[in-house]
Amino acid sequence: VLAVIAIIGTISCLPCVSCFTATTTVRSFALSNPQHSFFSTKATETEETELQSSLDSASSRIEDCKRTLINQCNSHKLESGYSSSIDSSIRNLEQLGEDLGFGQASSVSGLLSGKWELIYASDDITRSSPFFWAFRRAFPDNSDQIFSITDAIPEPIKMVGPATQEIDLDASSRGTFVSRVKVATLGGVATSIMTTRAAIMGAEGVDGLRLKVESTKPEESTILKKLGPLGELINSNSQPFPSGEALERAAPGSSEVVMVTTYLDEGLRVTRNKDRSDDDVFVWVRVGDFGGGNTASL
Repeated sequence: VLAVIAIIGTISCLPCVSCFTATTTVRSFALSNPQHSFFSTKATETEETELQSSLDSASSRIEDCKRTLINQCNSHKLESGYSSSIDSSIRNLEQLGEDLGFGQASSVSGLLSGKWELIYASDDITRSSPFFWAFRRAFPDNSDQIFSITDAIPEPIKMVGPATQEIDLDASSRGTFVSRVKVATLGGVATSIMTTRAAIMGAEGVDGLRLKVESTKPEESTILKKLGPLGELINSNSQPFPSGEALERAAPGSSEVVMVTTYLDEGLRVTRNKDRSDDDVFVWVRVGDFGGGNTASL
């Protein structure tokens, strides 16, 4: 029995282990140890029941915590910025996930790839783009002052959102990253999608990804669309601004930033800028389906 408990304890600490895996391992142990046949089988059944009950309870607590967070985000205007109640719920989810082993090891879990939509930003929506993280690194003394000028422009003169991110990650934790933020000015007369593209250079620990900003370009400009075929021609032939190179000239190494994902499952992602982990916090939901469940047990 002690051996079975030890095996179960070991399994519960491994990443990417499901209840099915734990149950199969317990049964395999019992079959390979016939000397424990009768009493061991009874003990194994008891352990299986307790393990399943424990997993169900943990999953239920995570889902309740997620539901609270998502409801709060949906009731909070995205452009409103920081919310103490949402911040508290985020921290509760992060801590609960760490304690119970849910939503962890984001860099290697295989769940990051896909399209995500922003539902909460602790700062201006544009700060969800890694370009602005890199800009702070390039101009640490002036960035806040520069940002405050554009942040102070009121609605409806300037409107920002929605924001999306598309991540394509391979088995070696390398790939591509595309950030899109819609920006409207003049009461929505002029809109464009500010698109930043970055290369995913690799994993930083089990929950971080190193991004290298490459380019930034306003796409889908309504002003150009009003020019008809000529506008389409201009838009399709205009080259992205090499923002990564410009940042490197200003401060070598500034084009690289680390995105830390502190909670991740099939449908929900909590991300922080490593340089400002207490200030730059973002909650994302997946666009479209992934798998068949709601929560990933890692």
